[in-house]
This record gives sequence, C-alpha cells and structure tokens, in this order.
Amino acid sequence: MELLRTPDERFDELPDFPFAPNYVEVTDPDGGPSIRVHYVDEGLPDAPIVLLMHGEPSWSYLYRHMIPMLVSRGFRCVAPDLVGFGRSDKPTSRDDHTYARHVEWMREALLDRLDLDDITLFCQDWGGLIGLRLVSASPDRFGAVVASNTGLPTGAGSPPEAFLNWQHFSQTVPDFDSGMIVQMATNRDLTEVEVAAYNAPFPDDSYKEAARIMPTLVPTSADDPGAIDNRAAWASLGSFDGVFVTAFGTDDPITAGGDHYFQTTVAGAAGRPHRSIEGGHHFIQEDTPDALVDAITEAHNLGS
Repeated sequence: MELLRTPDERFDELPDFPFAPNYVEVTDPDGGPSIRVHYVDEGLPDAPIVLLMHGEPSWSYLYRHMIPMLVSRGFRCVAPDLVGFGRSDKPTSRDDHTYARHVEWMREALLDRLDLDDITLFCQDWGGLIGLRLVSASPDRFGAVVASNTGLPTGAGSPPEAFLNWQHFSQTVPDFDSGMIVQMATNRDLTEVEVAAYNAPFPDDSYKEAARIMPTLVPTSADDPGAIDNRAAWASLGSFDGVFVTAFGTDDPITAGGDHYFQTTVAGAAGRPHRSIEGGHHFIQEDTPDALVDAITEAHNLGS
C-alpha cells in the first residue's frame, strides 16, 4: 500500500476552522504500512465526550460550526478524519479501500489508541456506516447515539434511486469536485472559500481514491461482504439499550425513511425524542447545526 499525505499548507487559514491538528498512528489489518489518522480534539480533557463522525466526501471541517457550540455546553469534541479524507493519510489505490478496513482503522484509532469511553456518538453518512459498527462491536463504550442521514445497510431490498444516481455519478463524473458535491447536497449556499475548504485535502486526483470508491462500498446486495458484516452487526445493535436518537433531515432523498427503521429496530430507540429536522439536506451539519447540537445535548443528558 502506498500512502499520500496532504501538505499542511493546504489547510492554512480555513474559514471558521482554528482547531489544532492531532494525530494517531494505526496499523493496517491486512499488513500494510501504518497510517496517520487526524482528529480534532476540543474541550476539557475530562469533559463528556462527543464523537463526531463525518461521511463521504467531506472531512472534519463539516463540524466547524457544531464544535464551538458543543464545547460551550461543556463537552469534549473528538472529530476524526476517515482514512483517505481530510488530514488523514490517503491510500493511493482504490483496491486499498474496503468497508472492513475502514471500520478497523477507526476502531483502532478511537477505541484502542485514544481509548475513548462513555461516548455520545453523532454520525452521518459513512460516519454511521462505520460508527454504528463500532457501537455494535463495543456497546459498553457508548452511552448515547444520535444517527443522522445514515444507515447500516444489509443489501436487503432495492436502494433508493437517489442513491443509485449518486453511485453512478461518483464513478463517471470526470472531475470529482468534493466541494461542489457537498454544495449539491446542502440547502445553504456555501461561500467560495467554504467550497475550497472541502477540496483542500485533495491537491489532485491521486489523493481522491477513497472519495471515488466509497460510494461503491455501500452494500447493495445480500452477498456483499459489507452486507454480511452488517447483518452480524445488527444482531448487537438491535439490542443496544443505551440512548439511541434519530435526527434526520427532511430534505435528504438518499436516506429518507431510514430513521423509522432505527426507531423500530434498536432497543434503545424506543420512546426517545426522535427529530425530523426541517430544512436539513444530506449534509445537515451545514444547514441546521443548532438543531443537531440540541439533539446531541438532549441525548447525552438522557444517557447520563
């Protein structure tokens, strides 16, 4: 496995992102080189932990508005960059990226190396596909979960047409412009510098292999390796009795209806204050950060 590392100067003077970088090294489960994973870590070290997990093709910049609000409410915010995104190292071959590898990289970084515990998880998009696997494997580490615009697919049924369109687009568009893609799935008009910040991790196409391949790793058939692993994960997640709250945006065509499945399947979701957030598109963190911070705060308080 060959790795690329985005030059630090690409991240200079990003708007509303003054956070100092932090790094942890993880091993590759398939015997490849060690990988440097970046994470934001803001708030007092002994404060209650909120783990903020991003999806595709964004990075921890997505949480720049939520982090200060959460810190002001007394939380410690940990926001990692998935391998291949943000300031984290970037494997250069699409074959380097598997669902199982991404789960293992985050498990080692967050649970082994950082040894996070009593976590309130907020997860969106691939942040849920990975983060909920961590919950299923180590439920005692998590006191509360807020799931937003995400899922844990098992390949059952037909994927939404909006997702299949996105999957096709991701593999055929000549210029995979992450900033433009985030804007396409956000109601709020991003500024030019914000769009540029989403492109900052990718100096050229050689840095984009994770971003390109991730849509194809979402399980869409029952015999997909990720689907098999997710069915096993549901056996644990379904019995998770910690606080589990959904906060889905009303304007996201890709994950619409997925919140109902969580609400009726996860034990800890019964009777919780689930939210449908008006005006929230797929990248809901850009559209309604205040409502998400309220949901996270409420979920944490219920689990305390």
